[in-house]
Amino acid sequence: MKTFNDYYNNEVKLSFSDHPFEQYPKHVWVICRYHSKWLLTKHLERGLEFPGGKVEKNETPKEAAIREVNEETGGEVESLYYIGQYFVTGRYDQIAKNIYFAEIATLKKRSTYLETAGPVLLDELPCNIRSNEAFSFIMKDDVLTYSLRYIKSDSYIANPI
Repeated sequence: MKTFNDYYNNEVKLSFSDHPFEQYPKHVWVICRYHSKWLLTKHLERGLEFPGGKVEKNETPKEAAIREVNEETGGEVESLYYIGQYFVTGRYDQIAKNIYFAEIATLKKRSTYLETAGPVLLDELPCNIRSNEAFSFIMKDDVLTYSLRYIKSDSYIANPI
């Protein structure tokens, strides 16, 4: 387990084990690849980030991850892997969030991308994300760093869902 502070100095605990904080968390975050590119979305207020959001009533975290990718990017998930979970202890709230890695089969244009401006494809993620104002605070802590390291190690293949 990794423990560190996020962009807003909240304590974050990150684990790549099976649901260490909550069996059914209410939030998801999905690191996406489409044709050897990173698939992000541009949130209208926060900036560039991987898709994610809240789990709706009567929805599993896996279903929420697939839905959020589609709503925010138009991406249709081909493969989805559970990566891990993180737990944020904020000043007023605590949240647990599942992290997934998704391989995207197709991108379809949508009439609306809800709270986002739609898909953004990047060949590479820049090294200066933490200081780059185009990126959301969600991308600026060690959850991304450790998750990318985990994905590159191919350890996630053991956790298909």
